[in-house]
Amino acid sequence: MLFGTNPFFRWSYVTGNWDQIQGDLVQHIALSLIAIAIGTAISIPLAVLAWRYRFIRTPVFGVASALYIIPSLALFAILGPITGFVASYKTAEIALVGYTLLILIWNTVAGLDAVPADAREAATALGYSPSAALLRVDLPLALPYIFAGLRVATATVIGLVTVTALIGLGGLGQQITYGFNIAYNTPIIVGLVLSVALAAVADLLLVGAERLVVPWTRSRRRATVVS
Repeated sequence: MLFGTNPFFRWSYVTGNWDQIQGDLVQHIALSLIAIAIGTAISIPLAVLAWRYRFIRTPVFGVASALYIIPSLALFAILGPITGFVASYKTAEIALVGYTLLILIWNTVAGLDAVPADAREAATALGYSPSAALLRVDLPLALPYIFAGLRVATATVIGLVTVTALIGLGGLGQQITYGFNIAYNTPIIVGLVLSVALAAVADLLLVGAERLVVPWTRSRRRATVVS
């Protein structure tokens, strides 16, 4: 038991508070999707620049690493004076986006580094410009690494969204903090189970998207199994 003074789980809490639980779940999904979308939009161009121009790789990774290791509560406090209010969506999203950058940039650069040299030579032989080769050869071949980064970043963000309950947001984290505040198991369990389920569903959706967007990796795996 989480607490010994009440039943482990009451289904009546779920049925009686479903509107609130549903609202928390929708907020959790919205906060996560916005953070991942903005993080991806920022990370891929930065990763391409860091890959192409090696002299900026160290500062890019340095800033991303610094954002990643700052404790979330400290980051909220740092961002508060900048955004004007600690307990705001802007503060929460900037913090969440910051935690995605290192994962996404690292995986994208790793994917670009892993593109075979003969693929680049073939692109040059076909007369592709550097930009065309990047869009048609390098980034498509780096997609498995990018999707791997997206899966890790998504799971990380979904978990971190619960922490924003401490500034009045948090989605399902609000269920968890509410349960702890009143020493009641059921909201804690609801928040934890739905957070884990949300992360699992998001991961499955990304796996499905990767299979659609990067079909050659599936064919390669089948060939490996047959051989």
